[in-house]
Amino acid sequence: MNAVNDSFLSGADNGVLRLITAGSVDDGKSTLIGRLLYDSKGVFADQLDAIARAKYKRVAGDGIDFALLTDGLEAEREQGITIDVAYRYFSTPLRKFIVADAPGHEQYTRNMVTGASTADAAIILIDATRAADGRLLPQTKRHSTIARLLGIRHIVVAINKMDLVGWDRAVFERIRDAYAELARRLDIAQFHVLPLSALEGDNVVNPSARTPWYDGPPLLSLLEQLGQAEAEAAPSQPLRFPVQWVARHGGASADDFRGYAGRVASGVLRPGDEIVIQPSGVTARVQQVLAFDHEVQEAVAGDSVTVVLDRDVDVSRGDVLSHAAAPARVGREFEAELCWLDAQALNPARKYLLKHGTRLTSAKIRDVLTQRDIHELQEVDNASGALAMNEIGRVTLTTREALAVDRYADAPATGAFILIDEATHQTAAAGMLR
Repeated sequence: MNAVNDSFLSGADNGVLRLITAGSVDDGKSTLIGRLLYDSKGVFADQLDAIARAKYKRVAGDGIDFALLTDGLEAEREQGITIDVAYRYFSTPLRKFIVADAPGHEQYTRNMVTGASTADAAIILIDATRAADGRLLPQTKRHSTIARLLGIRHIVVAINKMDLVGWDRAVFERIRDAYAELARRLDIAQFHVLPLSALEGDNVVNPSARTPWYDGPPLLSLLEQLGQAEAEAAPSQPLRFPVQWVARHGGASADDFRGYAGRVASGVLRPGDEIVIQPSGVTARVQQVLAFDHEVQEAVAGDSVTVVLDRDVDVSRGDVLSHAAAPARVGREFEAELCWLDAQALNPARKYLLKHGTRLTSAKIRDVLTQRDIHELQEVDNASGALAMNEIGRVTLTTREALAVDRYADAPATGAFILIDEATHQTAAAGMLR
């Protein structure tokens, strides 16, 4: 019985897994996602008919060009490459999946950062034909570095195109050992490695008879179970509730309504909780938690609710409600890791807009401390004081207003921000607070 049918027997639901495929150009990322969609019955008949008739089909005979299921732009199909991040959705009886197909070209690294910023897991694809000698390509190193910086906890290394090297176990082990050394240098504590062929379907959804030396699960079975033990054992994160909007009506009456609407970024919010409004530091107690049309006794991360406090205090858009016992850090000076996204290089003499949660303020980069050398996998001094597009560096910055923040590794929702060029309104950089 195949892996998809097996999952019907458990009756469990492991929730939603957001994942991204990454790696170098032509490693087979789009083909792998297409194969996952096809073998898990996530493709409609009219979609298959459309790609079968596509003029850019690159598979001989009656075979299906699975890459066309994700490469939707005309330029992508014409060139046979991925340019922008494409999102696809499918599900099995055990889990729902949101898959981001990221481009492999270095010039589109910023697109990969965008897709990886919300991912729970990353599938790093490696072309077995190009890494058969154990030497990894620069984009494999770059995307692994970004996955580590973004705090993606689950790394799956898919050694693809094993059919083109005759399912040679020695090739697989050389690449596995090379990635293990890369993971050690990047401080990636745990990762999974498996051999597969995205085009042929071996070890994607069903186990392959051509890899008797591999005793692990196929890719889909691995993804269905990924992170469940951690989720069950992980302690609750501290409450972070960025205020989006102050709801006020009935101001002429004695019992007028004032509530604070937003989305719980982390933790649990309940009536009776003592909270602190940050950055002001004023404390209050939660009187009610309201959903769209009713009162609730608990709101968890991802829930959009309106909070009513037991007394009138000054709360504005951009403020963060935290539990008084576990507040965020408040300050105006921070150290952060920046991935520069703009074609115009970082200029420390300029001011940028900083978007953190629901707050928008101005910021100035004081120093560029170090820059990451992707080839040597280490931080090096930045003599120029600037960062070009797709470069990664550690900086210190100051903001006009105080912010309530956490380390990105502890709470991504309040540990991440973006920089916006004031003149062009382009997103200049993605930042992670350290």
